[in-house]
Amino acid sequence: MKAFAELYLRLDATTSSNAKLQALRDYFAEAPAADAAWAVYFLAGGRPRQLVPTRLLRELATQLADLPDWLFEESYQAVGDLAETISLLLPQHRHDTDEGLAVWVEQHLLPLRGQPADDVRQRLPTLWERLDRPSLMLCLKLITGSFRVGVSKLLVTRALAQLSGLDAKRVAQRLVGYTDLAHRPVAESYLKLIAPESDDEHAQRGGQPYPFFLAHALQAPLEQFETLLGPVDDWQAEWKWDGIRAQVVKREGQLWIWSRGEELVTERFPELHSLTETLPDGTVLDGEILVWKPGAGDDSLAVQPFALLQQRLGRKTLGRKLLADAPVVLQAYDLLEWHGEDWRNRPQHERRRQLERVLIEYPLAPVLLSPLVQAPNWIALAEQREQSRNLGVEGLMLKRRDALYGVGRTKDLGLWWKWKVDPFSVDAVLIYAQRGHGRRASLYSDYTFAVWDAPPGTAQRNLVPFAKAYSGLSDEEMRKVDAIIRKTTVETFGPVRSVTPTLVFELGFEGIALSKRHKSGIAVRFPRMLRWRLDKPVEEADDLATLQSLLGPV
Repeated sequence: MKAFAELYLRLDATTSSNAKLQALRDYFAEAPAADAAWAVYFLAGGRPRQLVPTRLLRELATQLADLPDWLFEESYQAVGDLAETISLLLPQHRHDTDEGLAVWVEQHLLPLRGQPADDVRQRLPTLWERLDRPSLMLCLKLITGSFRVGVSKLLVTRALAQLSGLDAKRVAQRLVGYTDLAHRPVAESYLKLIAPESDDEHAQRGGQPYPFFLAHALQAPLEQFETLLGPVDDWQAEWKWDGIRAQVVKREGQLWIWSRGEELVTERFPELHSLTETLPDGTVLDGEILVWKPGAGDDSLAVQPFALLQQRLGRKTLGRKLLADAPVVLQAYDLLEWHGEDWRNRPQHERRRQLERVLIEYPLAPVLLSPLVQAPNWIALAEQREQSRNLGVEGLMLKRRDALYGVGRTKDLGLWWKWKVDPFSVDAVLIYAQRGHGRRASLYSDYTFAVWDAPPGTAQRNLVPFAKAYSGLSDEEMRKVDAIIRKTTVETFGPVRSVTPTLVFELGFEGIALSKRHKSGIAVRFPRMLRWRLDKPVEEADDLATLQSLLGPV
């Protein structure tokens, strides 16, 4: 446990990728395989569920530290991280454990889940006494499910590849599905990650998908496209769908559906289960799962908003009504495997041509071929892109016709660009603020925004909250806003401050939908601050009618 805590501190103390890479290599070179298995799981993005309720942890920490509730709360607000706050407040003890990460996770931490509160209260103090302060903070982060450190899965992949002498793409392939909730890291699974390649490895992959190839954001002016990208004929253009990126894997008579987050979601989409019978063995399709209602009118409006798909994701059980109201299809846009052969090293245009043949030869009811968008030049393609919102898409995908299918967001094998339409935007008023986390723990940096419930000139109108945002401002702007919030605070509700409405910001967001859960009746997707409107008084901020006008046909 202590070795992993030391690695965490090394990783957290630097922004240098080379320094992080060296820290990872040092750790994995010395760690027992069982500990390394769990370390890869956490560092590569594994997120086990919370083991102990936060309320119980706070109560126990307050008692052990002999602090009044208000002082613990003030300490937490100053630090901004619950695990770090508790680790700083608890008295230090003998910290005598030499047990490794695997023992702590499997024998001490995981057994806490679902235990009666009284049993947890008895067991935790004894465990905490055995840890030094860094190990205690790490232990608490694992208990709360809040473990995060500035390391990408790609960096972990590179470290393991360098340690084992393998190609990084091979390690990336083996890592797919490693952080799925159903996976229990053990020494054997780690040793397989770094084992020498075998001749039959590809044939023994079972339901494992391929690492997803990701696109880069394209934000250059249109007049630069010819210089940056070359002629439009070198590119394959498709609509950028707003759904769930997925790979459908058919092997050995079984079907697996994997999300881009490497979560196995087969049971979430029963409409696609018919592919078990109709899709040939040794086939892997890459595409987007969408709610699709072709009976709604014009085929161009068949794709439904992401909010409708999200309703399915938030349910533990899928009833008949929900399945009927939100039926899904797979918009297929790439073929990664055919008859058991890996096609990723074939050019984009060849994979596309074979995908078209497959879907003609094997008509698959819940699978559609993602259409190509044809244009003689970049200007004409840009004109078609302007229709994106009317079609229910986010813009265009541009894929080099000679691109191979890479791993992650890389450029060494080829290139994909996502050319999204400009975000929706409104001018909104800041009405609530809360302190941030990490390096912003001392600043009020998380904001709630509102719009007016009636147009200007109305005798009585009120501000209605509709979105929260915390990104988009520079550090200097954040400090200035923080000072204004402190001066204009009206009331305090725990960690939240209500402020006098004086600040207007332009908010951007990717999507908008009706919502019964929100007071405004509106839900927006991925809100962020585009700019601070110092030039605009609060009275001129937008109203609900402006938001509703962005909904389009409903």
